[in-house]
Amino acid sequence: MPTLNRRDVLKTLGLTAGAAALTPTAQANEIREITFPENPDYIPLAQPITAIVLGAGNRGNVYGRYAVAYPSDVKMVGVAEPNEFRNERFAKTHGIESGHRFKTWEDVFNVPKFADAVIISTPDTLHYGPAIKALEMGYNILLEKPISPSMQECLDILAATKKSKSIIAVCHVLRYTAYFRKLKELCASGTLGEMISINHLEGIEHVHMAHSYVRGNWHESEKTNPIILAKSSHDLDIMRWIANTPAKTVSAYGNLKWFKLENAPAGSTERCVEGCKVERECPFSAIKVYYEQKKRIHVLDVPEDPALQGPAILERLKTSNYGRCVYRMNNDQPDHYTSIFQFGNGILATFGLEAFTAWESRKTRVMFSMGEIEGDNDLIKVTDFRTKEVTIWKASAQKEFNNSGHGGGDHGLMQNFVQAVAQNNRALLTSTIDASIESHVMGFMAEASRKSGKSMDIKLK
Repeated sequence: MPTLNRRDVLKTLGLTAGAAALTPTAQANEIREITFPENPDYIPLAQPITAIVLGAGNRGNVYGRYAVAYPSDVKMVGVAEPNEFRNERFAKTHGIESGHRFKTWEDVFNVPKFADAVIISTPDTLHYGPAIKALEMGYNILLEKPISPSMQECLDILAATKKSKSIIAVCHVLRYTAYFRKLKELCASGTLGEMISINHLEGIEHVHMAHSYVRGNWHESEKTNPIILAKSSHDLDIMRWIANTPAKTVSAYGNLKWFKLENAPAGSTERCVEGCKVERECPFSAIKVYYEQKKRIHVLDVPEDPALQGPAILERLKTSNYGRCVYRMNNDQPDHYTSIFQFGNGILATFGLEAFTAWESRKTRVMFSMGEIEGDNDLIKVTDFRTKEVTIWKASAQKEFNNSGHGGGDHGLMQNFVQAVAQNNRALLTSTIDASIESHVMGFMAEASRKSGKSMDIKLK
């Protein structure tokens, strides 16, 4: 097992710069690097599987990039996207013929089956229809999370899957990262005794919150998904995976406290580009985020040529929600959310979702009868109470997946799905729909608890 020297560890922990990172309470007895294990089920393919992308937005292009990086694994042969700019861009990138370019997902299923799989990366409310139709036509499915904003639709998709021979995987990409695979392995090892409790925190990061859940596609929960599912279905899935036993009850609390009209500063305007007097000091300024810093501009559908982006961005800020004042949106997603889950075997888990953080990451503590595991999405610290030994693990993405999002998880998921389809073997999947359904029900019941003020039972109907 490769090790890191003391200089590397100090740099990683942020101690050389005085940063407040995951700091061991005792001198580490051993420092190890997490390596992404070889996939024993991987086999080179004689020819790539073929896939159609339904929804060529951000996530559709994430999975599309896997096909560009690994053309021997998968070839994109069709696209359905009503936005002409995105449709054209995706078709050009993948060399898709005009006859296999469609405006809507319905159009894809009006022609005979022409691919091995469909990748459903449409908006959340448009997952159910294409999933059911794809199963009927015998397509294999890679389904972006959340499965659906409706618990009944989630259960209906699960029931339809059980009647089908198709492979269907849900995009819980964190299961495929080196970091969370190691965290799961350490928690399941039994070396620290019996698991007692879990404390998990997701920091959305304040600008990300404003971008996605105040201005963005998910700012109205009734039209998309509650934030506990839209943002944190990953986290619920990870907690269920680590606990390794079903959740029984949940109590949840949270509300929208800050991003409201009553908190709009004096001198602010409907749009950041309309002469707002506090724009220069506002951390959520659309001018600073999109025009000056060029962050998250993929949603604005601007030209790829940097020289042409500036005027296009300013035009979008005048006409789209991304240019509106964060205090003047018709948003309803909570900006802070706390839930308490009671799992089997007496395991208690708390989960916090926070908008107002300076960082975008996840922090996890798992307490055992004989030790503790603490992680910050990069480092994992294991403390054994009996021996006082402290071991630090340093995470890294699989080398060939370093350019993939979610710490290598996006492309790790794609490789897993491709192999399951190519070998026609559901057992190869890590994020099956059966497993994903449980975490979705956890989210639906958490939201019911938050709204009702009552503790809710968690069970599959």
